[in-house]
Amino acid sequence: MPARVTVTFQDLLQCKADARGFSLLPRQPVGSLLAGRHASRLRGRGLSFEELRQYRQGDDIRQMDWKATARLRSPHIRVYSEERERPVLMLVDQRTPMFFGSQRAMKSVAAAELAAMGAWRSLASGDRVGGLVFNETEIAEVRPHRSQTRVLHLLHQIVRLNQNLAEPSASRPPPASPITLNQVLENASRIARHDHLVILVSDLDGADEETSRLVTRIAAHNDVLVTAVYDPLGIRLSGAPGMLASHAGRTWEIPDHASFPEDFQAAFGQLLSHWRSVFRSLRIPLMPLSTAKPVAEQIRVLFGNTA
Repeated sequence: MPARVTVTFQDLLQCKADARGFSLLPRQPVGSLLAGRHASRLRGRGLSFEELRQYRQGDDIRQMDWKATARLRSPHIRVYSEERERPVLMLVDQRTPMFFGSQRAMKSVAAAELAAMGAWRSLASGDRVGGLVFNETEIAEVRPHRSQTRVLHLLHQIVRLNQNLAEPSASRPPPASPITLNQVLENASRIARHDHLVILVSDLDGADEETSRLVTRIAAHNDVLVTAVYDPLGIRLSGAPGMLASHAGRTWEIPDHASFPEDFQAAFGQLLSHWRSVFRSLRIPLMPLSTAKPVAEQIRVLFGNTA
């Protein structure tokens, strides 16, 4: 069965029905990737200052405002309330390397589906939803807002850039200075100042040490979740010496070495292991997403299935 090449707006509307059985809220099932027993977890919505009032018996002593207590000469505490909504910022990669798939769907399609499900789930939880959808020539920005209209606008941008990938390469020559993953993270850091949930959906093509620095900066005041999209064929290479392989608009000849397929798979494994280690050290969840399986099923397994 050939892989799905692009998505339509109707496809992403239908993802609303699949946006169930998982949650992006801090309270997670025991088996979830984001549960407290794992190294990575979500901190949740931020706190907003409500009032300064006199201490009452039973109040949490940790909320004591010692400066106000000294100034007013009686115990006072600062009262906070949890913000009722949290901005969710989806970073959706639709660059040329994402235009690859060997079974169910292209990586770009799987990324679009996951972003749509995350947007619908967040809106249902009462959160504001926005995103940055990007390819080599454009970063389409949708500022977070708690409305279905804003989600639909985000989905339109995803569909538009997704379908651009299927256009003949002659009609979209490579830009002189293509947009990089790091440029998108720079933009995200300017939008997500604090208490956002930032979800990066990408194959991490072009990630480097600067990527680690930028993600660290964003994660200092926000929750970050990284979804690494991959295709099973992309982690192994089968073919006879002399055959041609193409990726991201470039073509190579498979070397005449018996160990080359194994070396190729080992190199990919080392790269994935490196980024898993980097994000684990930052307490950032890394969620693998295969193009070969339905996205909704994978999310429910990884998030412990709250249905």
